[in-house]
Amino acid sequence: MRKSQRKLFFKICSTLFIVYTLICVILFFVQPRLIFLPTHNFQKTPDFYKINYKNIYLPVPKNLGGGEIHGWWIQAKKSNLGTLLYLHGRGLNIGSNINQAYRFQQLGFSVFLIDYRGYGKSKGNFPTESQLYQDAEIAWNYLVNQQKIPSDRIFIYGHSLGSAVAIDLAIKHPEAAGLIVQSSFTSMANQIARYPYFRIFPISLLLTNRFDSIKKVKSLRIPALFVHGVDDPMIPYTMSEKLYKAASYRKQLLLVPGAKHNNGDLFFNNNQYRRAIRDFANLSL
Repeated sequence: MRKSQRKLFFKICSTLFIVYTLICVILFFVQPRLIFLPTHNFQKTPDFYKINYKNIYLPVPKNLGGGEIHGWWIQAKKSNLGTLLYLHGRGLNIGSNINQAYRFQQLGFSVFLIDYRGYGKSKGNFPTESQLYQDAEIAWNYLVNQQKIPSDRIFIYGHSLGSAVAIDLAIKHPEAAGLIVQSSFTSMANQIARYPYFRIFPISLLLTNRFDSIKKVKSLRIPALFVHGVDDPMIPYTMSEKLYKAASYRKQLLLVPGAKHNNGDLFFNNNQYRRAIRDFANLSL
Protein backbone atom coordinates (compact mmCIF):
# COMPACT_ATOMS: atom_id res chain seq x y z
CA MET A 1 0.00 0.00 0.00
CA ARG A 2 1.39 3.37 -0.99
CA LYS A 3 2.01 6.11 1.54
CA SER A 4 -0.79 8.25 0.07
CA GLN A 5 -3.17 5.30 0.20
CA ARG A 6 -2.26 4.62 3.83
CA LYS A 7 -2.91 8.23 4.72
CA LEU A 8 -6.30 8.10 3.01
CA PHE A 9 -7.14 4.83 4.76
CA PHE A 10 -6.25 6.18 8.21
CA LYS A 11 -8.09 9.42 7.46
CA ILE A 12 -11.24 7.47 6.57
CA CYS A 13 -10.91 5.29 9.68
CA SER A 14 -10.38 8.34 11.88
CA THR A 15 -13.41 10.06 10.39
CA LEU A 16 -15.58 6.97 10.88
CA PHE A 17 -14.37 6.64 14.47
CA ILE A 18 -15.20 10.28 15.19
CA VAL A 19 -18.66 9.91 13.62
CA TYR A 20 -19.28 6.67 15.53
CA THR A 21 -18.19 8.26 18.81
CA LEU A 22 -20.35 11.31 18.14
CA ILE A 23 -23.40 9.11 17.50
CA CYS A 24 -22.72 7.26 20.77
CA VAL A 25 -22.57 10.54 22.67
CA ILE A 26 -25.81 11.70 21.06
CA LEU A 27 -27.54 8.40 21.88
CA PHE A 28 -26.38 8.66 25.49
CA PHE A 29 -27.88 12.10 25.98
CA VAL A 30 -31.04 11.83 23.87
CA GLN A 31 -32.09 8.31 24.92
CA PRO A 32 -35.01 9.58 27.05
CA ARG A 33 -36.42 11.20 23.89
CA LEU A 34 -36.18 7.85 22.10
CA ILE A 35 -37.69 5.81 24.93
CA PHE A 36 -40.49 8.05 26.20
CA LEU A 37 -43.13 9.41 23.83
CA PRO A 38 -45.46 11.57 25.93
CA THR A 39 -48.35 13.63 24.59
CA HIS A 40 -50.47 16.25 26.36
CA ASN A 41 -53.81 16.06 24.58
CA PHE A 42 -56.28 13.37 25.62
CA GLN A 43 -57.80 11.14 22.96
CA LYS A 44 -60.60 10.29 25.39
CA THR A 45 -61.62 11.03 28.94
CA PRO A 46 -63.90 8.97 31.22
CA ASP A 47 -66.73 11.19 29.96
CA PHE A 48 -66.68 9.11 26.77
CA TYR A 49 -68.10 6.18 28.75
CA LYS A 50 -70.18 8.43 31.02
CA ILE A 51 -68.15 7.29 34.00
CA ASN A 52 -68.18 9.21 37.27
CA TYR A 53 -64.59 10.16 38.06
CA LYS A 54 -62.43 12.66 39.89
CA ASN A 55 -59.40 14.56 38.68
CA ILE A 56 -56.58 14.02 41.17
CA TYR A 57 -53.51 16.25 41.43
CA LEU A 58 -50.59 15.09 43.57
CA PRO A 59 -47.66 17.41 44.33
CA VAL A 60 -44.16 16.05 43.84
CA PRO A 61 -41.67 17.01 46.58
CA LYS A 62 -38.94 19.42 45.54
CA ASN A 63 -36.24 16.94 46.54
CA LEU A 64 -37.64 14.65 43.80
CA GLY A 65 -37.57 17.40 41.20
CA GLY A 66 -40.92 19.02 41.93
CA GLY A 67 -43.94 19.11 39.68
CA GLU A 68 -47.40 17.58 39.88
CA ILE A 69 -48.95 14.24 38.99
CA HIS A 70 -52.39 14.18 37.42
CA GLY A 71 -54.65 11.15 37.49
CA TRP A 72 -58.23 9.94 37.25
CA TRP A 73 -59.93 8.18 40.15
CA ILE A 74 -62.72 5.89 38.92
CA GLN A 75 -64.88 4.21 41.53
CA ALA A 76 -65.99 0.60 41.05
CA LYS A 77 -69.53 0.31 39.72
CA LYS A 78 -70.18 -3.36 40.44
CA SER A 79 -68.98 -5.73 43.18
CA ASN A 80 -65.56 -4.49 44.27
CA LEU A 81 -62.52 -6.58 43.30
CA GLY A 82 -60.23 -4.11 45.01
CA THR A 83 -58.40 -1.10 43.61
CA LEU A 84 -56.20 -1.14 40.53
CA LEU A 85 -53.25 1.27 40.28
CA TYR A 86 -52.89 1.67 36.51
CA LEU A 87 -49.41 2.42 35.07
CA HIS A 88 -49.43 3.00 31.31
CA GLY A 89 -46.81 2.51 28.62
CA ARG A 90 -44.19 4.72 26.96
CA GLY A 91 -46.45 6.62 24.57
CA LEU A 92 -49.38 9.04 24.69
CA ASN A 93 -51.06 9.35 28.11
CA ILE A 94 -53.97 8.11 30.27
CA GLY A 95 -56.45 9.34 27.66
CA SER A 96 -55.31 6.50 25.42
CA ASN A 97 -55.84 3.96 28.20
CA ILE A 98 -59.40 4.75 29.21
CA ASN A 99 -60.81 1.83 27.17
CA GLN A 100 -58.89 -0.66 29.29
CA ALA A 101 -59.61 1.24 32.50
CA TYR A 102 -63.32 1.12 31.68
CA ARG A 103 -63.12 -2.67 31.22
CA PHE A 104 -61.49 -3.02 34.62
CA GLN A 105 -64.20 -0.89 36.20
CA GLN A 106 -66.87 -3.02 34.58
CA LEU A 107 -65.20 -6.12 36.05
CA GLY A 108 -65.48 -4.63 39.53
CA PHE A 109 -62.24 -2.71 40.17
CA SER A 110 -61.88 0.85 41.33
CA VAL A 111 -59.17 2.28 39.06
CA PHE A 112 -56.58 5.00 39.62
CA LEU A 113 -54.79 5.97 36.41
CA ILE A 114 -51.86 8.36 36.58
CA ASP A 115 -49.76 10.18 34.05
CA TYR A 116 -46.07 10.29 34.82
CA ARG A 117 -44.48 13.72 34.90
CA GLY A 118 -44.17 14.99 31.34
CA TYR A 119 -47.29 13.13 30.20
CA GLY A 120 -50.82 14.49 29.84
CA LYS A 121 -51.61 17.15 32.46
CA SER A 122 -48.81 16.07 34.79
CA LYS A 123 -46.14 18.72 35.27
CA GLY A 124 -42.43 18.26 35.66
CA ASN A 125 -39.23 17.34 33.90
CA PHE A 126 -39.12 15.12 30.84
CA PRO A 127 -39.50 11.48 31.98
CA THR A 128 -36.65 9.24 33.10
CA GLU A 129 -36.67 5.73 34.53
CA SER A 130 -36.08 6.86 38.12
CA GLN A 131 -38.73 9.56 37.80
CA LEU A 132 -41.36 7.02 36.70
CA TYR A 133 -40.57 4.91 39.76
CA GLN A 134 -40.97 7.98 41.97
CA ASP A 135 -44.32 8.87 40.39
CA ALA A 136 -45.65 5.34 40.89
CA GLU A 137 -44.63 5.49 44.57
CA ILE A 138 -46.41 8.82 45.02
CA ALA A 139 -49.57 7.32 43.49
CA TRP A 140 -49.31 4.29 45.80
CA ASN A 141 -48.94 6.56 48.84
CA TYR A 142 -52.00 8.53 47.77
CA LEU A 143 -54.15 5.40 47.67
CA VAL A 144 -52.90 4.15 51.04
CA ASN A 145 -52.56 7.40 52.99
CA GLN A 146 -55.24 9.65 51.52
CA GLN A 147 -57.83 7.25 50.11
CA LYS A 148 -57.22 4.99 53.14
CA ILE A 149 -57.34 1.85 50.99
CA PRO A 150 -55.75 -1.17 52.69
CA SER A 151 -52.56 -2.24 50.90
CA ASP A 152 -53.83 -5.80 50.55
CA ARG A 153 -56.76 -4.47 48.50
CA ILE A 154 -54.54 -2.76 45.88
CA PHE A 155 -53.49 -4.43 42.64
CA ILE A 156 -50.63 -2.96 40.63
CA TYR A 157 -51.21 -3.05 36.87
CA GLY A 158 -48.70 -2.14 34.19
CA HIS A 159 -48.91 -2.20 30.41
CA SER A 160 -45.83 -2.39 28.16
CA LEU A 161 -43.16 -0.09 29.66
CA GLY A 162 -45.56 0.47 32.56
CA SER A 163 -45.06 -3.21 33.40
CA ALA A 164 -41.46 -2.48 34.32
CA VAL A 165 -42.66 0.33 36.58
CA ALA A 166 -45.28 -1.97 38.08
CA ILE A 167 -42.74 -4.72 38.81
CA ASP A 168 -40.43 -2.24 40.52
CA LEU A 169 -43.30 -0.92 42.67
CA ALA A 170 -44.52 -4.43 43.50
CA ILE A 171 -41.09 -5.41 44.83
CA LYS A 172 -41.13 -2.38 47.12
CA HIS A 173 -44.62 -3.24 48.38
CA PRO A 174 -44.95 -6.96 49.07
CA GLU A 175 -48.05 -6.07 51.10
CA ALA A 176 -49.97 -5.35 47.85
CA ALA A 177 -52.75 -7.73 46.78
CA GLY A 178 -51.14 -8.67 43.47
CA LEU A 179 -49.43 -7.67 40.27
CA ILE A 180 -50.81 -7.76 36.71
CA VAL A 181 -48.38 -7.03 33.89
CA GLN A 182 -49.44 -7.00 30.26
CA SER A 183 -47.31 -6.94 27.09
CA SER A 184 -44.12 -6.60 29.12
CA PHE A 185 -40.46 -6.81 28.08
CA THR A 186 -37.60 -8.44 29.98
CA SER A 187 -35.31 -5.39 29.93
CA MET A 188 -34.80 -2.28 27.85
CA ALA A 189 -31.45 -3.65 26.65
CA ASN A 190 -33.10 -6.83 25.39
CA GLN A 191 -35.84 -4.84 23.72
CA ILE A 192 -33.36 -2.54 21.96
CA ALA A 193 -31.32 -5.55 20.83
CA ARG A 194 -34.27 -6.61 18.69
CA TYR A 195 -33.47 -3.72 16.32
CA PRO A 196 -30.45 -4.58 14.12
CA TYR A 197 -29.35 -0.98 13.55
CA PHE A 198 -28.67 -0.52 17.29
CA ARG A 199 -26.51 -3.62 17.60
CA ILE A 200 -23.40 -1.84 16.33
CA PHE A 201 -23.43 0.42 19.38
CA PRO A 202 -22.34 -0.50 22.94
CA ILE A 203 -25.87 -0.34 24.31
CA SER A 204 -24.90 -1.92 27.64
CA LEU A 205 -22.55 1.02 28.24
CA LEU A 206 -24.77 3.77 26.86
CA LEU A 207 -28.08 2.76 28.39
CA THR A 208 -29.03 4.57 31.60
CA ASN A 209 -32.79 3.80 31.51
CA ARG A 210 -32.46 0.04 31.93
CA PHE A 211 -35.87 -1.15 33.19
CA ASP A 212 -34.26 -4.50 34.05
CA SER A 213 -37.43 -6.45 34.89
CA ILE A 214 -35.93 -9.89 34.28
CA LYS A 215 -33.50 -9.27 37.13
CA LYS A 216 -36.08 -7.73 39.47
CA VAL A 217 -38.91 -10.20 38.94
CA LYS A 218 -37.03 -12.85 40.92
CA SER A 219 -37.62 -10.75 44.05
CA LEU A 220 -41.42 -10.62 43.73
CA ARG A 221 -43.27 -11.76 46.84
CA ILE A 222 -46.86 -11.14 45.73
CA PRO A 223 -49.08 -13.09 43.30
CA ALA A 224 -48.36 -12.12 39.70
CA LEU A 225 -50.30 -12.54 36.47
CA PHE A 226 -48.36 -12.16 33.21
CA VAL A 227 -50.52 -11.43 30.15
CA HIS A 228 -49.35 -11.14 26.55
CA GLY A 229 -50.82 -11.15 23.06
CA VAL A 230 -49.42 -13.96 20.93
CA ASP A 231 -49.43 -11.72 17.84
CA ASP A 232 -47.72 -8.74 19.51
CA PRO A 233 -45.42 -7.21 16.82
CA MET A 234 -43.66 -4.80 19.22
CA ILE A 235 -42.72 -7.00 22.18
CA PRO A 236 -42.65 -10.79 21.59
CA TYR A 237 -44.76 -12.87 23.95
CA THR A 238 -41.66 -14.95 24.69
CA MET A 239 -40.50 -12.08 26.91
CA SER A 240 -43.51 -12.57 29.18
CA GLU A 241 -42.75 -16.28 29.19
CA LYS A 242 -39.22 -15.52 30.40
CA LEU A 243 -40.51 -13.18 33.11
CA TYR A 244 -42.99 -15.82 34.20
CA LYS A 245 -40.27 -18.49 34.43
CA ALA A 246 -37.95 -16.16 36.34
CA ALA A 247 -40.59 -15.30 38.97
CA SER A 248 -40.39 -17.66 41.92
CA TYR A 249 -43.56 -16.74 43.84
CA ARG A 250 -47.21 -17.51 43.03
CA LYS A 251 -47.59 -16.77 39.33
CA GLN A 252 -49.82 -17.27 36.30
CA LEU A 253 -49.27 -16.81 32.56
CA LEU A 254 -52.01 -15.97 30.08
CA LEU A 255 -51.17 -15.87 26.36
CA VAL A 256 -54.01 -14.46 24.24
CA PRO A 257 -54.14 -15.78 20.64
CA GLY A 258 -54.76 -13.07 18.04
CA ALA A 259 -54.05 -10.20 20.44
CA LYS A 260 -51.38 -7.67 19.53
CA HIS A 261 -49.69 -5.00 21.67
CA ASN A 262 -52.39 -2.46 22.37
CA ASN A 263 -54.27 -3.39 25.53
CA GLY A 264 -57.39 -1.87 23.98
CA ASP A 265 -57.28 -4.66 21.40
CA LEU A 266 -60.66 -6.41 21.22
CA PHE A 267 -58.89 -9.77 21.54
CA PHE A 268 -58.08 -8.75 25.12
CA ASN A 269 -61.80 -8.34 25.80
CA ASN A 270 -62.74 -12.00 25.42
CA ASN A 271 -64.26 -14.20 28.12
CA GLN A 272 -60.98 -16.00 28.80
CA TYR A 273 -59.18 -12.73 29.53
CA ARG A 274 -61.94 -11.30 31.73
CA ARG A 275 -62.27 -14.57 33.65
CA ALA A 276 -58.51 -14.80 34.19
CA ILE A 277 -58.36 -11.26 35.59
CA ARG A 278 -61.40 -11.76 37.81
CA ASP A 279 -60.27 -15.17 39.12
CA PHE A 280 -56.77 -13.85 39.81
CA ALA A 281 -58.19 -10.94 41.81
CA ASN A 282 -60.58 -13.13 43.78
CA LEU A 283 -57.84 -15.60 44.67
CA SER A 284 -55.42 -12.85 45.68
CA LEU A 285 -57.75 -10.92 48.01
